[in-house]
Amino acid sequence: MIVAGKNAVWEAILSDLPVEEIYFAKGSHDMRDLVKLAREKGVPTQFVDRSELDVKSEGVRHQGVVAVAKDFGYCTLDELIALNSADGAAPFLLVLDGIMDPHNLGSIIRVAECAGADGVIIPSRRSASVNATVMRVSAGAAAHVKVARVVNINDAVRRLKDEFFNVYCADMDGESMYGVDLRSATALVIGGEGDGVSRLTAKLCDRAVSIPQFGKVNSLNASVACGIICYEAVRQRGGKL
Repeated sequence: MIVAGKNAVWEAILSDLPVEEIYFAKGSHDMRDLVKLAREKGVPTQFVDRSELDVKSEGVRHQGVVAVAKDFGYCTLDELIALNSADGAAPFLLVLDGIMDPHNLGSIIRVAECAGADGVIIPSRRSASVNATVMRVSAGAAAHVKVARVVNINDAVRRLKDEFFNVYCADMDGESMYGVDLRSATALVIGGEGDGVSRLTAKLCDRAVSIPQFGKVNSLNASVACGIICYEAVRQRGGKL
């Protein structure tokens, strides 16, 4: 997997993502700290022409640095549930239903990491995967967030309910998020950019929650909506998910 951009590469080195080699643009004097970190971690580095980075980055804006890492390591839903059962705290998970745009996926993963969410669940089909664009847009947060990839989102929702999660979907016709208790084990379903949460998935959820809106535009970007609801959960939980 290609990781491009200074922040993304920095976080990839600090995480458990296996970085095999890093390429820097010749004359990149603002990369001294990153070069030092890479060498401290034992990651091989090379300095190449910027045109070579343009090819290696596969069209992703690289800011003068590109890392080559092993493919992103997804976890299973079982592993994600077991991990969050171990510490006794009420987990908060994000379930993404049809997020096709890697920029939105990267933004949501960045929100998840910043808010302290315990993991993200995506389907293996009809979804963006964690790639170079997602790594860059997430500013490297994707290297720190557990992402489970499942065959069927509806089966995942059923499993979470069996594990005593309250499963809520974000929907503009739902009840206000301010009246919903987000302090217990919660899984929040965020729908795709065009169609929102699919009908069957929404039916399986315990409740639909909405964000009060007062402007003329009747919907929010998926990652923005996700961030607002996540931080309402942070507020309800006393400042930490």
